[in-house]
Amino acid sequence: MATANYNLADTLYQRLMLSPLGLDRENAVAFWMLILFGTLTLGGLWYFEGEIPVVLAILYVTGIFILSFLRIDYSLYLLFAGVMTMDQFAIPGFSSITHEISFFSNLKEIPYLPFFSAGVINPVELHILFLVLSLLILISVDKNMSFTAIPVWIPFTLFFFSLVGSFVYGLQGGGDILVALWEVRALFYLCIMYLIVPQIIRTRRQINVLLWIFIIGVTLKAFQGIGRFVSLGFTTGGFDVLTNHEDPVFTVTLLILLAGFMVYKVDTRQRLWLFVLLLPLLLGFYVAQRRAAYASLMVSVCTFIVLLPMLKRWYFLKFFLPVLAFLMLYGVVFWNSGSTLGRPVQMIKSGLEKPSSETNYRDYNSNLYREFENYNLASTVAGNPITGTGFGKKYDQPIPLAAINFTLSEYIPHNQILWVLVKMGGIGFLTFWFFFNSIAAKGTQVFFRLEDPYLKVVALFIVVAIINQMVVSYFDLQLTYYRNMLYLGCLIGIIPALERISLTDNSDDQNARGESGRTVA
Repeated sequence: MATANYNLADTLYQRLMLSPLGLDRENAVAFWMLILFGTLTLGGLWYFEGEIPVVLAILYVTGIFILSFLRIDYSLYLLFAGVMTMDQFAIPGFSSITHEISFFSNLKEIPYLPFFSAGVINPVELHILFLVLSLLILISVDKNMSFTAIPVWIPFTLFFFSLVGSFVYGLQGGGDILVALWEVRALFYLCIMYLIVPQIIRTRRQINVLLWIFIIGVTLKAFQGIGRFVSLGFTTGGFDVLTNHEDPVFTVTLLILLAGFMVYKVDTRQRLWLFVLLLPLLLGFYVAQRRAAYASLMVSVCTFIVLLPMLKRWYFLKFFLPVLAFLMLYGVVFWNSGSTLGRPVQMIKSGLEKPSSETNYRDYNSNLYREFENYNLASTVAGNPITGTGFGKKYDQPIPLAAINFTLSEYIPHNQILWVLVKMGGIGFLTFWFFFNSIAAKGTQVFFRLEDPYLKVVALFIVVAIINQMVVSYFDLQLTYYRNMLYLGCLIGIIPALERISLTDNSDDQNARGESGRTVA
């Protein structure tokens, strides 16, 4: 009798609720999602008196929470779609929806949300929290879901605990906890990504989707900068930057990815689209006006050439040397030019020789500020060589610095490699380099071992991205930028996935050959 009642209820549920919507029991979850989001929308509009941004925020948080448990890989894609397209900082002189959404701001600081003092977490951290919770549940209940060991775990562990130790040490020494959190947040993001990405990314297709997100995101930011350049009459209009500081850093990695596809003759739509988008990417790189990005580009190209096997190296140089000759001719022609077209040459020139205060006032003062800043950093290191100052504390300023438009300038300098030494001391500095050198070496090892051209290029792209980030961090604020560290953390988290995918492919090939041999026998 109970079974008959259950079957009747099940039949009515199918006929009355699911069938009119074209659903069945297998995809009934869509029905309940419709009910849930419809209720949240109507209830939110009523409770918040028609405040649509607030309702959209509620729907977004609910959506990523559910998505993280239903399809954790899709949730990761959504996170990085936001990371690659949103702005952490506003571009002076411009307003944009990509900043006004406040994707990287604490909830209590987002202007379109009701204020509540406990909102000290931002949407990115909320999203990461959902991913971590989902992973913990999946690993505990799904027998087919196992924890993937991360590579170079000893260097990583030493670096992570040095980071935590310097954070605690700084607070015990009187450091400001809010400033300390600002300083270490991005590096903690990198550590979390390094731990969770290998657990989520397990197939070639997932890597392919992530690369598409990176390509589309960086391209959109390039077009955003180009739009500003065009609106200013094809000039920079006297503005220092037209894009985020980190956008040209991402562009460098995509240029390396394209070069890798070309050298290894990887026939993929990503190669085609990177080639089609090359001009806007280069123009977006130009309007960013970041000298550090030019330095990192040169080092990245050199790293790329060094890592290539001999035959591939000569193949690349055959095409690159004519380009290099053209760039050298361009540099000679515009070496003393102050025109818009000669601006890239002047940025490179200012790094090779001291710019004149009369002809290049901006770069002259920028260089002078950095020289004074580096002296102050060295002075601070001399007073705390082993343990550093810890996070949340100002670095010494025996040479007073000019006021700049950055509220944490007394805590976070431009040279963020020296910043690590100042904050974490000699011990922490060694663990920092131990980890990043180790993961770069591991990525190089994986690159040489892989046979699949696509996976091989991805490994090469990741190794160069690590070097690129270290170089640009020596010249500019980068290790404390959220987008940089999330991007880099995701990339280094892909390294163990490349190894696992390669082993799976090789195992499948061997099984296929074995089956073929048995059939023939």
